[in-house]
Amino acid sequence: MEAPDSSVSRSGGCRFPAWLPARYIFAVLGSIGFAIIYGLKVNLSVCIVAMINSTALMATSEHHAAVSELHNISTAAAAGPDLCMYPEDELAAGGAKGGFDDGKYVWNERIQGLVLGSYFWGYLVTQVPGGRLAEIFGGKWVMWGAVMVNALFTVLTPLAADIGYAALIGARVIEGLGAGVTFPAMHVMIAKWTPPFERSKISAIVYAGTALGTVISMPMSGLIAGWIGWASVFYIMGGLSLIWCVIWPLIIYDSPETHPLITEEERSMIVTSLAGDDPKKKHSANAAVPWRAVLTSGPFIAILVAHFCSNFGWYMLLIELPSYMKQVLRFDIQQNAGLSALPFFTMWLFGLLFSNRLDWARSQGYLTTTTARKFATSVASVIPAACLIGVCLAGCNRTGAVAFMTVGITAIAGMFSGFLANHIDISPNYAGTLMALTNMAATIPGFIVPVFVGELTHGNQSLGQWQIIFFTTVGFYVVEVVVYVLLGSGDTQPWNEQKEKYEDKAAGDGEMEAAQL
Repeated sequence: MEAPDSSVSRSGGCRFPAWLPARYIFAVLGSIGFAIIYGLKVNLSVCIVAMINSTALMATSEHHAAVSELHNISTAAAAGPDLCMYPEDELAAGGAKGGFDDGKYVWNERIQGLVLGSYFWGYLVTQVPGGRLAEIFGGKWVMWGAVMVNALFTVLTPLAADIGYAALIGARVIEGLGAGVTFPAMHVMIAKWTPPFERSKISAIVYAGTALGTVISMPMSGLIAGWIGWASVFYIMGGLSLIWCVIWPLIIYDSPETHPLITEEERSMIVTSLAGDDPKKKHSANAAVPWRAVLTSGPFIAILVAHFCSNFGWYMLLIELPSYMKQVLRFDIQQNAGLSALPFFTMWLFGLLFSNRLDWARSQGYLTTTTARKFATSVASVIPAACLIGVCLAGCNRTGAVAFMTVGITAIAGMFSGFLANHIDISPNYAGTLMALTNMAATIPGFIVPVFVGELTHGNQSLGQWQIIFFTTVGFYVVEVVVYVLLGSGDTQPWNEQKEKYEDKAAGDGEMEAAQL
């Protein structure tokens, strides 16, 4: 590790101004990094609507029965309670609208589910390796590599699609491999850069980038696909992402101790608040993970279950919302993209405001860390569950469905200040590994959800099938809140310092033996 003084001397004495703290520059750039990762993740969910040749697909034998039924429906009364009919009924018969023509790929719902879910096959694999790499070598370059891989393979997406859906799946798997290290790497950096009293706020700023990326990517993808063509979405968004890859390594460092531009006051405040100035509290990056203690820990299990259940709902809405908006509510691609992005914009705003108030309540002693984490996680599960039930009750009422979706997705932002920040509370020394473990489990819904939705809606895009999907998601939210409220904790766990205790004990035993000799 470089000494702070040597770093400062190389910088020529330049510092960030006092009104621009280095930790917030890190948080904002980290947030933009996540916005890029999530923007490049969801753009395919929007573009696939324009990539598919709906007319040719509906003419295939496996869609014949569904198409015939739709063509025979001429009135809303004839549609019954399971199919939505609107004045623009030509959409139901396969008419092309929304500023784009039919695409050239005849991929049915099952293939589309595989394509959309393949990202998560790679995302699953690199979680734990990414966490350990970040803990040992630092998160800066791990995060940079993730964004670079995603940007490059986003640019290559149109070429892969032309080769065939298998090649596109391969490209998405590689993107997932790169993105899989992001949460563990960022958790390691947050643990080093964030004073405990600002943990909710900075975690929310960083991870709110996931919503911000969705807000920007969905409407941008829809507009570009409608005006220029879907392939341009990947060229433009992938190319712009490379700008971040230039800025990040120039002004971001792994910790306050090694940053040449941070003020001494801020450096001292962060290090002191984390007890980093006490040698007895130093933790070796190479320390072995106490696996048994971690995997049998109630607070860790609470985070694991909450993360898995929350992500089932998160990915269902993130990946499948554009399909529901188009296939059931019959919005065209530009309306679809804008309305699909609206809830993520309110989610981004709510996440920032909610985390700020939560940290204030903790600093004033109104809430303990444990209570704050449980309250935030409850907000992120109970409200979305209730709103999904509302979507089911709204049926074909577009205004009601969009309103419920907006409120539900907005409330999901509570997870940024809830279980997502909780890894650092219970074990700052192993925060990257803990995030890797829970995020690995939470990735499983990422490839289950598209396949699950694809199977249920294959040739049957009806309200009844989507209500099964929504009520299944409600069940996961119920499990999340019950388990987390019962087992969750905001206290540092004893095994966080396990290695140091063993070393102290070994040293004490050695001294006793020497005294006896």
